[in-house]
Amino acid sequence: MNRRQGRSAASWARASLVAMTLAGGALAWTPAGAVTEIQWWHSMTGANNDRINSLAERFSKSQPDYKVTAVYKGSYPESMTQAIAAYRAGNAPHIVQVFEVGTATMMAAKGAIVPVEKLMKDAGEKFDRSAYVPAVAGYYTTRKGEMLSFPFNSSTTVFYYNRDAFKKAGIDKAPETWSEFAAAAAKIKASGASSCPYTTSWPSWVHLESFSAWHNTLFATENNGFASLKARLAVDKPLFERHMKNLLEWSKNGLFTYAGRTTEGDSKFYSGECAMFTGSSATYGNIKRNAKFDFGITKLPYYSDVDGAPQNTVIGGASLWVMSGKSKDEYKGIAKFFTFLSSPEIQAEWHQATGYLPLTIAAYELTKKSGFYEKNPGTDVAVQQMIVKTTDKSRGVRLGNMVQIRDIVHEEMEAMLAGRQDPKTALKNMKRRGDEQLVRFERTARE
Repeated sequence: MNRRQGRSAASWARASLVAMTLAGGALAWTPAGAVTEIQWWHSMTGANNDRINSLAERFSKSQPDYKVTAVYKGSYPESMTQAIAAYRAGNAPHIVQVFEVGTATMMAAKGAIVPVEKLMKDAGEKFDRSAYVPAVAGYYTTRKGEMLSFPFNSSTTVFYYNRDAFKKAGIDKAPETWSEFAAAAAKIKASGASSCPYTTSWPSWVHLESFSAWHNTLFATENNGFASLKARLAVDKPLFERHMKNLLEWSKNGLFTYAGRTTEGDSKFYSGECAMFTGSSATYGNIKRNAKFDFGITKLPYYSDVDGAPQNTVIGGASLWVMSGKSKDEYKGIAKFFTFLSSPEIQAEWHQATGYLPLTIAAYELTKKSGFYEKNPGTDVAVQQMIVKTTDKSRGVRLGNMVQIRDIVHEEMEAMLAGRQDPKTALKNMKRRGDEQLVRFERTARE
């Protein structure tokens, strides 16, 4: 995921809705024969920032009429805040990259964005929603079946393991279930293969949101927020309590090390400190570059006695939203740029270089045909977890004020791991406090 840093979003969500719905953007005017510039605001850093710039440059050079300028605007909350301010002033970017937890807020900002499906149709560009990986396309699609934003850098949660540590501990294969995981962790600790058998990044995303979809279980009512704004958390259930109890026990026994709320677990794995790790598929590039050991990638563990498990995991990452108030010519250029980004060759290249998902089935097939998965075992795991047909329970989690809800989940989980409350109380507190945020969002979204 590499992304969800950020300030508390109580004010952020309100600002998103108010500013983006009330403000109006000025139509741009382009002289005849001039190149039309398209501003693309994003939050990618490091090597991915370079890749973003390369994509913009390659599109610009591929035709004479449009120039895409990629501009880094800080973290996702920061870039969003700046986009809102720019929209209020009438000079918003054409495209803004928004993390997946901002999706509900963007969808509620009526009039501020142009649905990508409408954009492509109006511009005469080919657009087939069914060409996209269903679990990805469905997340950014309304109940009426219209895709609102362009999926760009989507990731999902996967399980990484240190093959060298496994060999030292006498473990023959990666665990498939949580019971097999616990046995492997105990062997790793007993053998001295690693002082830290297991850690994770993004605990809420991995151990509650993806966990629920993987077990075909609701994280929140109203089909995880897809059905209406009246969604409320549903984490105070036996399956979640069972898993939290296990995490607590593994922590007490030295089998699980809590690293932090975001990407802190990444380095604990690729440094060799921890032998097993759950995190974003997009961590692959960093692990491959930094790990001094042989590592493997496999699917998330699951509880084998839960009906419907395993189902599919949920997406992370971000999508590209088109801002309203621009000219017909500018929208035509944006549509052509999205067609460029959607090509199987570009999608396959992006997927292979970053670890983000190939967003179309064609890109997956092209990557498979190239032999990339055979040369890099495990890199297709993220796709395998996502190409399964989604259900109403596993489509993803699309809730308002999700940034704050994740903070609440982490606070209560940390209190549990510190011994200040039991798992059942932690989950009840997550629900109570999370529901307060959902009620607040529902009220704000309707104003």
